[in-house]
Amino acid sequence: MDTRQLQAFCEVVERKSFSQAAERLGVTQPAVSLQVRSLEKRLGTQLLDRSGRRVEPTEAGLRFYQGAQRLLALEEEVVNGVAADAEGELAGAFAIGASTGPGGGILPRLLCEFANLHPDVQVQLFVSDTQAIVERVADRSLELGIVGAAPRHRGVEYEPFFRDSLVLALPVGHRFTNRRVSLDDLRTETLILMQEGAGVREVVEEELRGLGVRLSDLNVRFELGLQESVVGAVRQGYGVGFISRTSIEPELAANQLAEARVVGLDAEREIWVVRGARRTETRAAHMFLDFAKSQLV
Repeated sequence: MDTRQLQAFCEVVERKSFSQAAERLGVTQPAVSLQVRSLEKRLGTQLLDRSGRRVEPTEAGLRFYQGAQRLLALEEEVVNGVAADAEGELAGAFAIGASTGPGGGILPRLLCEFANLHPDVQVQLFVSDTQAIVERVADRSLELGIVGAAPRHRGVEYEPFFRDSLVLALPVGHRFTNRRVSLDDLRTETLILMQEGAGVREVVEEELRGLGVRLSDLNVRFELGLQESVVGAVRQGYGVGFISRTSIEPELAANQLAEARVVGLDAEREIWVVRGARRTETRAAHMFLDFAKSQLV
């Protein structure tokens, strides 16, 4: 069976539009229509209902879509399996995306250590907000993503990577160091935040809401965008900020930052691997994930 026809049909079902499917596949709309019509002619049944504003699968089309997904996944697994079994040193480019938390902390270190083990691998890391990473994994411009949230998206699949705790990062010598402090204590401090949409900030806001507190109830003076900016400002003594503990472990070990916990705010979050749906990772991606997990134990 022609996998181009299967891919065109699946894209139309998922996008509910011939034009959007054509844009995703990089072909013309008439080409997509022709592929789907050829498929319907071969099967002798109508697969899509084109009568409404959106294209919807018929009952037969829905059954066929589920089977087509399995066929496409099997094809990619076979192709990638051949590449994965290839002998010789790992080589080539490896493109991965990350949201601002893991992308500004532990992931660059893991990628650099992995690249040192495989000198012929070129590492490409793209850091942005979670939604942008998910979209780029879905459209396959990135092979993998590492994100701090798992928004629903039919084009991707998620797998737990590791759990991370959030702490209150402090400048060295701060009176809160290694203490559990109250919300009243926190109100007396200048709070530095990451940008809206950052996974760390969303987790903190949710935890505070559970305690009946809003960010506006605290002394928020700075919103500095990415995690590295918050860490730098805290280190220089401009305030305190909630940060992924994993991302600042080197600074804590080097006595460049201190930490505290806030009573009632024992925030943890899952860090996720995000893959394109029906996509099997390449040898480089598979080896990197195995390496990273071994370092995070």
